[in-house]
Amino acid sequence: METQAHLTASSNRQNNSCPEANFPYRLWGCSFASFSFPQTEFINQLCRLGVSYHFDDEIENSLKEIFYDLPNLLEKHDFDLSTVSLLFRVFRQHGFKMPCVVFDKFKDTNGEFKKTIINDVKGILSLYEASFLSVHGEQVLDVALVFTKANLESLAIQSSPRLADHIRNALIRPFHKGVPRIEARKYISFYEEDESRNDTLLKFAKIDFNRVQVLHQQELSILSRWWNDLNFAEEFPYARDRIVEIYFWANGIHFEPQYAFSRMMVTKYTKIVSLVVDTYDAYASFEEIQRFTNAIERCSMNAIDQLPADYMKVLLGNSDR
Repeated sequence: METQAHLTASSNRQNNSCPEANFPYRLWGCSFASFSFPQTEFINQLCRLGVSYHFDDEIENSLKEIFYDLPNLLEKHDFDLSTVSLLFRVFRQHGFKMPCVVFDKFKDTNGEFKKTIINDVKGILSLYEASFLSVHGEQVLDVALVFTKANLESLAIQSSPRLADHIRNALIRPFHKGVPRIEARKYISFYEEDESRNDTLLKFAKIDFNRVQVLHQQELSILSRWWNDLNFAEEFPYARDRIVEIYFWANGIHFEPQYAFSRMMVTKYTKIVSLVVDTYDAYASFEEIQRFTNAIERCSMNAIDQLPADYMKVLLGNSDR
């Protein structure tokens, strides 16, 4: 179709003597259709800074294009350990079935990781983070975890204070297993001292973090008022006050603004369950527990009148609030 259109345009130009515009040659060419490692690294920074949720569709489409041609890219380019590890982690984080055989090039004939990569601090740290995205049976990643952890502990002593703190934080809690908001806050401070940082991205990450934090504070305020209005602190003085703690857990599931309702409901229901657990573990007698359990299993509000204690009637009667 493109050839036909070109021929038709050429014919019209000859027949009608139309003036031909002197447009400049395409400046961009096919630069956006080819692989660019900085593009993958930028996606990683978006994730680490906690702002990737703004670009979910763009990130998915970009990774799909890269992943489709990844076997050829790995064959053509001799990527170092840091690059391969980052590619592995980013793709697995986003649900792509990245094979762990990409790390075989860094092993010797005995199946152990080569000694030559030990001093590659960035590569070792990247491999360490990647090893936490392993699935059952991936022995190479199990070996990588042991290998990198042992070396990072000694590398932290030799590194600059900034990098040493980053390594120690990773050893305590790797990014993949951390709470998203806490990890984002730590990485913002780390990224701020990076000489190659993108100042626009850093400013955006700070503004977004503060904006989302204000939203979370508002949600926690609403939940605290809900709990106070129930007056359960006086009705059940033996129970633990865990609203902030439980909301923190809910925030760890989904921190994004669009999941506000989910966070609120998870916190409320978990708080009620926590109250029931405290009743079972720390207050009710064995007979009261039996009758309370029977009332719950019957799943009927009519069972409230048969409960032996007033505090149990209050608890079951308000469980749907």
